[in-house]
Amino acid sequence: MSDLVKLDAIEERILGVLLEKEKTVPDSYPMTVNGILTACNQKSARSPVMALDDDMLQIGIDGLRGKGLVNTVVGGGSRTLKYKHNAPANLDIDPNEESIICLLLLRGPLTPGEVKSNGSRLYDFPNLESVQNCMHELAEREIPLVQLLPRRTGQKEGRYAHCLGGEIDLEALIEEESVAIAPVSNYEKRLSELELEVADLKEKMSRLVDLLD
Repeated sequence: MSDLVKLDAIEERILGVLLEKEKTVPDSYPMTVNGILTACNQKSARSPVMALDDDMLQIGIDGLRGKGLVNTVVGGGSRTLKYKHNAPANLDIDPNEESIICLLLLRGPLTPGEVKSNGSRLYDFPNLESVQNCMHELAEREIPLVQLLPRRTGQKEGRYAHCLGGEIDLEALIEEESVAIAPVSNYEKRLSELELEVADLKEKMSRLVDLLD
């Protein structure tokens, strides 16, 4: 990897979704435009929450294709165009590193502990130390993929942010710290699970419609 690609916010969200769904709902991967749109706009496990439309999504997909991060897929008994990511080759990352990049793209800056607790469906790190080591290695590359941020007041662990959006605006992140974030309740966790299930069902229904056409 000679130079790090620079993504806009929509491209970041799309790439994160493709990385996520490849692991969590492999039967629905590669993904249709409708499947990607639903996953991009879901309210759980996303920061910030987005409300993309078809045109915005297509511009983002085309941008990722131009940067070598997304490829189109045809065939398999379906006439619907589908998309898959090319992150491992383009970014030179392994599955454990891929899971970290995915979470940072979808959720924003996270501590190693947050990666460990939120990423088990993407990659099963054996312990917290293995997450810390992986994030440290990503930050210490010749061209870093993540950056360690200033530690928040009262927090033991430092947070990491991905570097795929270009230079990180530390002032904006400091402003963000003034906003209190409520802990995620059991209800919200269950809502997140249900949204993932609904997105999977929609994708499967879309495949059935394609086969019947």
